[in-house]
Amino acid sequence: MSMGAYDEDEHERREQQASRVDADFDDERTIYHGQVEYDSGDSAEALLNKFEEIKSE
Repeated sequence: MSMGAYDEDEHERREQQASRVDADFDDERTIYHGQVEYDSGDSAEALLNKFEEIKSE
């Protein structure tokens, strides 16, 4: 059989595999504890000025 040829058995095998539902997984949510900090950085105007400076180079 050449590359790209239609293989009905393989197609059916993949259809069966794709139609199965795997329910063997942990359905509990993971709970994380800690802190997240965001650095907003420069103002929008400063960022636009930096962008224009980079663009002009």
